[in-house]
Amino acid sequence: MIDLRSDTVTRPSAAMRAVIAQAEVGDDVFGDDPTVIRLEALAAETLGKEAALFVPSGTMGNLCAVLTHCGRGDELIVGMEAHIRHAEAGGASVLGGVAMWGIPNAPDGTLPLDAVAAAIRPVDHHFPHTALICIENTQNRCGGVPIGRDYMAALGDLAHSHGLPLHLDGARIFNAAVAFGITAAELAAPADTVMFCLSKGLAAPVGSLLCGPRAFIERARFNRKLVGGGMRQAGIIAAAGIVALTEMVDRLAEDHANARRLAEGLTGLPGLQVDLARPLTNMVYANVQATGWNADQFTARAAEAGVLFAPTDPLVVRLVTHYGITAADINATLSRLSTLLREQAPSAERLAGISA
Repeated sequence: MIDLRSDTVTRPSAAMRAVIAQAEVGDDVFGDDPTVIRLEALAAETLGKEAALFVPSGTMGNLCAVLTHCGRGDELIVGMEAHIRHAEAGGASVLGGVAMWGIPNAPDGTLPLDAVAAAIRPVDHHFPHTALICIENTQNRCGGVPIGRDYMAALGDLAHSHGLPLHLDGARIFNAAVAFGITAAELAAPADTVMFCLSKGLAAPVGSLLCGPRAFIERARFNRKLVGGGMRQAGIIAAAGIVALTEMVDRLAEDHANARRLAEGLTGLPGLQVDLARPLTNMVYANVQATGWNADQFTARAAEAGVLFAPTDPLVVRLVTHYGITAADINATLSRLSTLLREQAPSAERLAGISA
């Protein structure tokens, strides 16, 4: 089975398993787990921030950021396709009482600056207080597109000119940095705070980091406890995170190359449409409408053929390359899907009926 559902399905590397077995641990809630302390210092240095907080998940990292930046009744500005809005169970609103003002993402994943400016509330007792602007990079639901340094700088300037902080959901910030050939710190520089995941392309089994000013991180540590994120001998998992940051970043270029090979190959298969004009990182989105199947049906048939991926919309599927997926796996995926589409796709008569 070739598993392209997400880069969250990665398995820890041999080096990670070795350091997990030997990890020096303490009690992180008491602040004395030495491996967590090392990971947080490394993360802060790598992202160019003063301090960092180790959390179990990216969702918790974003939630802690929002709870720390915003008060109850405040409003944040975020993309309509953002993970914070789409896939975090509404935590900012449910737990923080924070409203979300959604702005349609441009095809390149950015938020139009004029739309962001227009969404910032004037001071008026009728309106909630705008407290935060959020941006996701890479932008998952826009195709995993990386957002460049110039745009990040312009968005940061806009936020700061209105006295607002900018939070970067950088779950896959290292994919963006590798795509542009720059450091994650350069991309994150305009953001006041940034969250990134260890458990996606970097292949650690669990964990994310929230980075920012030292005083902010101390307040976020309280909010981590508030939402149940205090951990004890967390050095066991933090050890794998150190390997992720020191050994697994540069190899993300392999995932991007495999995604490009996959995207180009899918465009040659009957019924699949892939936008090759978008910059790619490790995600490929394909429209399946012309196959005669919807996304759920195509996903189920592909699984029977030995390829796993995920539907994201009624007619769109997502395939994600990651650590453990090789060029040979890409070739096998294309071969299996080619056979599926050429031998089992609905007939021309059915397609004509669907079109009619």
